[in-house]
Amino acid sequence: MIRFGIDLGGTKTEIVAFGPGLAERLRLRIPTPAGEYAAAVRELAALVSRAERELGESGPVGLGHPGAIDPATGVLHNAFATAFNDRPFAADLARALGREVRLENDANCLALSEARDGAGAGFGTVFAAILGTGAGAGIVIDGRLLRGRHALAGEWGHNPLPWMTREEHPGPRCYCGREGCIERFVSGTALAADHARVTGETRDAADIAAAAQAGDAACRATLARHADRLARALAHVVNLVDPDVVVVGGGLSRVGSLYEGLEARIAGYAYARASPPVVPARHGDASGVRGAAMLWPEG
Repeated sequence: MIRFGIDLGGTKTEIVAFGPGLAERLRLRIPTPAGEYAAAVRELAALVSRAERELGESGPVGLGHPGAIDPATGVLHNAFATAFNDRPFAADLARALGREVRLENDANCLALSEARDGAGAGFGTVFAAILGTGAGAGIVIDGRLLRGRHALAGEWGHNPLPWMTREEHPGPRCYCGREGCIERFVSGTALAADHARVTGETRDAADIAAAAQAGDAACRATLARHADRLARALAHVVNLVDPDVVVVGGGLSRVGSLYEGLEARIAGYAYARASPPVVPARHGDASGVRGAAMLWPEG
């Protein structure tokens, strides 16, 4: 049986067809549909039809998206900078395809994939954080995704950074309308913005990490500030959830220095004076699309 997973990103969208055992059968990528909503939904439906034609098989479709779908209204909220925000996206996509589609937050898809057979496999409670353009997270407990009353469990990035210093307060303004959100301190975008504020240099997160590795003192200082902020943010997770493991996905997960001394820093802030293991996602960028396909059972 074929299962399709779709990863709806801010700039690109990918569909992957998986066979038994999540063996990859087909992968297609397009720019994320933008502009007029109805046309964007049709474009997504056409992507599924194209994949099925090329494969010569059909199957159930799971989709990972930013934001959350309100269980009471079916409306997608907080899907920043997409054509699908504030719309009944799930119902409209199902109508366009003529069949049920299962949708889930992209961080939840990461958590599901990594808990099943990734870096979180074998752990009871898995907290999976995405550190990329933004900062989100999903929680899996004993193999089951924790969604919450409003489908917002794990929305860690829109809490305030704990234990702010005088220099940090009140924090950068977030697109959610508040100031000082964790996302504005620990995401890859935030790391680059912090470096620019302090040094006047415009560099992306990967460049900052490479320069720090080569000995650049300003870039090393930027990574040190980020490490302390990430430790404070994850210490709150330890206090509230007490996970068995923290899995990190997104662009920053590939920065090896991110993990150096991080657990000790978390332990210094957490009430337990201890930290769970903090590890990169085993499936990397593929975790989101794998988790989307896993919204349907195999067979």
